[in-house]
Amino acid sequence: MAYTAKDYSKLIGMEGFSPTLLNNHFTLYQGYVNNTNKLTESLAAMLKEGKTASPEYAELKRRFGWEFNGMRLHELYFENLGGKGTLARSGVLARMLATSFGSYEAWEQDFRATGMMRGIGWVVLYRDVGAGNLFNAWINEHDVGHLSTCTPVLVMDVFEHAYMVDSGLKKADYIAAFFKNINWEAAEARVK
Repeated sequence: MAYTAKDYSKLIGMEGFSPTLLNNHFTLYQGYVNNTNKLTESLAAMLKEGKTASPEYAELKRRFGWEFNGMRLHELYFENLGGKGTLARSGVLARMLATSFGSYEAWEQDFRATGMMRGIGWVVLYRDVGAGNLFNAWINEHDVGHLSTCTPVLVMDVFEHAYMVDSGLKKADYIAAFFKNINWEAAEARVK
């Protein structure tokens, strides 16, 4: 089964995100989709040929996590953008944030602070499926550090490609633009 890149061009025109930045980001995402497909084909061929004990198979298998998660994290990220950045305070997600963090404001402060940490990666608001609570996590690499049995609710890309074209080194400006454009309906759907 081949993966197909989704069209996120509807995001062009969002406040704080230039068309150049978004088009570059869409191209990067397309690369993750293409590489996921190439790796899927290569691994299937090596399995069929009985080459699973080779170092090449092992390295491709390891690389698959990077490419696949790069594809999926970008999809979650793009899908939770394009909104007006206002969370319905009477909704399920708002109540869960208040329960887990004490208030929406405390959650937002923690999410922004996590995004401002030095380094590259992702900030993910996770829902622990087992306990039901929410927490923010820093993910360094696409394929490392994801939390088992947790569902991503809100995803923010903090690799430089997500903001350098528009914000330079001012990551806080990017985070502010991100918050103005959160599609809370997408995030809300992920907790139901």
